Amino acid sequence: MAERKMILQGFEWYLPADGSHWKTLAGKAEEIKNLGFSAIWFPPANKASAGINDVGYGTYDRYDLGEFDQKGTVPTKYGTKDEYLAAVRAFKDKDIEVYADIVFNQMLGADETETVSATAYSSTDRNEEISGQEEIEAWTKFTFPGRKGKYNDYIWTWKNFSGVDYDERTKSHDIFNFADRGWDQDVDKENGNYDYLMGCDLDMKYPETIEQLDRWGKWHLELTDIDGYRLDALKHIQFDFFVDWLLNRRTEKGIDMFVVGEYWSNDIRALTNYLNSSGNVISLFDVPLHNNLFNASKSDGQFDMRNIFSNTLTETHQDYSVTFVDNHDTQKGQSLESWVEGWFKIHAYSLILLRKSGIPVVFWGDLYGIPSQGINPAGQDLIDLLKLREKIHFGNQIDYFDDANCIAWVLTGDLSEPDSGVAVIMTNGPENEKEMTISAIHRGKTFVDVLRNNDAKVVLDNNGKGLFPVGGGQVSIYVQEAVAQQIFDSQK
Repeated sequence: MAERKMILQGFEWYLPADGSHWKTLAGKAEEIKNLGFSAIWFPPANKASAGINDVGYGTYDRYDLGEFDQKGTVPTKYGTKDEYLAAVRAFKDKDIEVYADIVFNQMLGADETETVSATAYSSTDRNEEISGQEEIEAWTKFTFPGRKGKYNDYIWTWKNFSGVDYDERTKSHDIFNFADRGWDQDVDKENGNYDYLMGCDLDMKYPETIEQLDRWGKWHLELTDIDGYRLDALKHIQFDFFVDWLLNRRTEKGIDMFVVGEYWSNDIRALTNYLNSSGNVISLFDVPLHNNLFNASKSDGQFDMRNIFSNTLTETHQDYSVTFVDNHDTQKGQSLESWVEGWFKIHAYSLILLRKSGIPVVFWGDLYGIPSQGINPAGQDLIDLLKLREKIHFGNQIDYFDDANCIAWVLTGDLSEPDSGVAVIMTNGPENEKEMTISAIHRGKTFVDVLRNNDAKVVLDNNGKGLFPVGGGQVSIYVQEAVAQQIFDSQK
């Protein structure tokens, strides 16, 4: 059986700002391997504008991986360069792929200001000018004094950027576009044109910007031997920018590296357009599916579960869909807060871990909890799902999406895998049951709920059919007794 990819997002937003996380990750490599993960997504590793308190998306110096005294600290929030490289090696030694989080949309924390000719634009319609050209004092010069030119001596100036949102001279927070640059047009159309997001917005048409990002990519890949990438804020970056950048990295690596991008939109047409515009070299997070899961968890049983995959990437582009329940942006208190309620977490993880479509990502905060917010891990049920995903042979998938509150599916398994065969049933309403056929190859076998939400023992008839019950608001996952016992025994 070919490897079934499963990714761990190796961080959450509110980790302690004590420089310890790379060491924590390295120490958990064996545990994460044993949970069945094939890959881990690391947080941004470079020095960011808020120093040790920065989660990493306020990019300052890409060449400072926790090595230089900049922004008030040598280590990043997660630790030093040596600890970062040690963490990468720890996972690669366990045959777990490591994906780097790449932030190319913006830079923050410039070292000096420059006088630039700029035009102010409306924050709600980036196509609407609200001033003529005027000189502003912009924080756009990045000299990286703590690094002193090591690895790369390029100085970033206003020419590398298309705009900022602050004029030091007037203290104005308007959105300013430099000179006659204009905004990139092949970006998301939210707010008229969503090229600008924050900080110093990189100009992806300026040759030196493109050249420097490519040089850094080559340097970082040679240094780390990273296995793939998570790309940040794609909706704000010229849609075809990453084609050449990624093809260069794949040529250097000599393999077809895995790449997933964050295009935060609930519009399946926008996601489809991005896939087409980027040459189908990037998978995307299935944001519409996340929103369906969130809405289902908040709807008090009113969400029509038959539509849980409607208008999602998993439905329309399953080979390019990366599924997730929550992440660092959807956490409580974050900009895209849409936290899936606890009672529905295992429903949601069953929908991404125990189906054939999409590549699932498990969130650190669900696996290990979020202590700073008093949020506990999803618990043993999630662990059991991970073990089951690693263990079972999927075979064919048959859906029973025939009830607004109660849906189910079976994985038929395979004759060569005598312990295979799974039936999943869930409801966001009252208790229910479904008659389903797993496969005649499992005739006479007894199936039990590995989550122990239901104590029924379902004996399949000669056609492999059985009646599978589920409790109110619950999910039950029926596997052969021997498989369930193996999972139970592993908990002791």
